[in-house]
Amino acid sequence: MTGAVTLEHVSKFHGGTVALDDVSLTVTAGRFLAVVGPPGSGKSALLHCASALDLPTSGTVTVDGVDVTALGEIERDEWRRANAGHVFPSCNLLPSLTVEQNLALPLRLARLRPDRAWLRELVGRAGLADRLHLRPAELSGEQRQRAAVVRALAARPAVLFADEPVGGLGPGPAAGVLDLLAELAEDLGQTVVMATRDAAARAHDTLTMAGGKVVGGRAAHEARGWG
Repeated sequence: MTGAVTLEHVSKFHGGTVALDDVSLTVTAGRFLAVVGPPGSGKSALLHCASALDLPTSGTVTVDGVDVTALGEIERDEWRRANAGHVFPSCNLLPSLTVEQNLALPLRLARLRPDRAWLRELVGRAGLADRLHLRPAELSGEQRQRAAVVRALAARPAVLFADEPVGGLGPGPAAGVLDLLAELAEDLGQTVVMATRDAAARAHDTLTMAGGKVVGGRAAHEARGWG
């Protein structure tokens, strides 16, 4: 399995605000990790640094054997398109495109050839096979987030990073999306790292954050610096 994520003494400062404070941890490949904490705890900052959306102020981040903090800006952008999938609280599907067109868009932008067997597998697991011709407005909130998950995985990234992916959903739809993420890890070996306030029930492992630090949790492989 691929997709291990390692942070070594990672700190992130925004002006005088400490978003991450000397965080070191390893996410085991093929696992579903939930990073839990209230707003301002540092969980989103951790995801942004781990996925190369942002650079840490200090420390190193290694994903699937690549030190992403050592890459130049263009190299980092190219690496991220192919190796890091992202899901956000809003599905960010383009309303003028069908579901099928939305799923193919990242591949087109990255000039990658679609793996049609892989896409069929994902679409089937997400329960969207009979929804591909529809536009996002014709889907339920859960279906839109499921489509966002499929789109994020279309390029077969090493890691799926999900930042509050069910924050706008009710309990039932949220459980459906979390079940999908868990199935992707359990059945397909997809590494998933999710930031969440309290929706960690289906995750294999958890880390709890406060004040930019890891303060507790249940980790399968390694987490250092817990208070």
